Amino acid sequence: MAQKPSIPKGTRDFLPMEVAKRTYLFETIKTVFKRYGYAPIETPSFELSSTLMGKYGDEGDRLIFRILNSGEKMRKADLDALAQDNLPKFASSLAEKALRYDLTVPFARFVVQHQNDLTFPFKRYQIQPVWRADRPQHGRYQEFFQCDADVVGTDSLLCEVELIQIFDDVLTQLAIPSFTIKLNNRKILSGIAEICGEAERIVDLTVAIDKLDKIGEDGVLAELSQKGISDSAIERIKPLFQFAGSNQEKLQLMRTYLSESEVGMKGIEELEYVMNVIDSMGLKCANLEFDLTLARGLNYYTGAIFEVKANNVNMGSICGGGRYDDLTGLFGLKGLSGVGISFGADRIYDVMTELDLFPASVTSGLKVLFIHFGEQEVSSCLRLARQLREKNIDCEVYPSAAKLQKQLKYANDRSVQYVVLLGEEEFASETLTLKNMESGAQEKLSYAEFLTKMEQL
Repeated sequence: MAQKPSIPKGTRDFLPMEVAKRTYLFETIKTVFKRYGYAPIETPSFELSSTLMGKYGDEGDRLIFRILNSGEKMRKADLDALAQDNLPKFASSLAEKALRYDLTVPFARFVVQHQNDLTFPFKRYQIQPVWRADRPQHGRYQEFFQCDADVVGTDSLLCEVELIQIFDDVLTQLAIPSFTIKLNNRKILSGIAEICGEAERIVDLTVAIDKLDKIGEDGVLAELSQKGISDSAIERIKPLFQFAGSNQEKLQLMRTYLSESEVGMKGIEELEYVMNVIDSMGLKCANLEFDLTLARGLNYYTGAIFEVKANNVNMGSICGGGRYDDLTGLFGLKGLSGVGISFGADRIYDVMTELDLFPASVTSGLKVLFIHFGEQEVSSCLRLARQLREKNIDCEVYPSAAKLQKQLKYANDRSVQYVVLLGEEEFASETLTLKNMESGAQEKLSYAEFLTKMEQL
């Protein structure tokens, strides 16, 4: 019995029209990255497990796809570790490689490995797929593309300003009608943990707070309690969920709340600087919002953290990012601060599809199809097609002298813009009939007239 064709959950095939739309999306993002001076790099689809594990927190580690060793390496699995119930050690001996979870940790490895070949500050962009063993659902896939821009080798807050501008430029160019760039600072969250007497539990606090929009205030408080956060600390955290007002009003409230925390006040200072510079310059379309509950549960963030949401669309964040002061230190290069952002291309694609935002030019089909009815006519079609292609005009010659109805149906199915009909009469007079497939209008042209017209369209 033939096997029923299928693909793993959380992955997708893309038809030609979908690929055209995705290419438009990637090229738009890439163009803006280059405009701001970022250079492209690429890294392997999989890394050593030791490169990835332990960099994303416990929740992130559980979502990493491990690659099972094969051949002789499989036989060298640490069975003693299994017998001793040391599952992490056994798993590492069984799977020495893993699919990358994001582009940032591999980038940190890349910077350290190639530090002598780079000029700092180093600005890079990278557009490649990543994999996460997450539960597939709307807007969440196990294989998806990230479009990242990072700058390492400087702690200047002007980098944060620039990355906010890139968010604004890209999403404005993609015609997203309404979106909000949410901004917070990890130092502010550290200050909150310090004020609550739970400075050592900053990871537990941020992971729980980051789920506010998914599980609500009661869910966050319940999770904090389950993780052993004291009742007194929870009582001090509760008022934060009610903070409201303008960005400046919320900043003033946090100054009072964090007045006794040095690290918290440093976070306020950094956040206020970035927001003041953006306010003085203005943004094209974005709304910039200080969101105190924004935590982004990745362990490596140390300063500013970003998240972007498309307003009035049932979708999670479509972009994110933040500053990491010593991510390269994990690979032996200390004191190299960096900051970066990531565009969730698949989610942005879904938003644009839902709102019908892709330009008509992106979804327009093949420019010209040559229809013919015999061997002598096809020779003329092939010569004309070659001349069109030399002028960078996409075209195709139908592969057989089929009935006219069949060839026209093919043209309709391919959304062809213009059809060239070349029969015996046209061949004899070195003319052709050009049909506009949208309007149905037809005209007889010489070969030279046809070529000139196609160049002008």
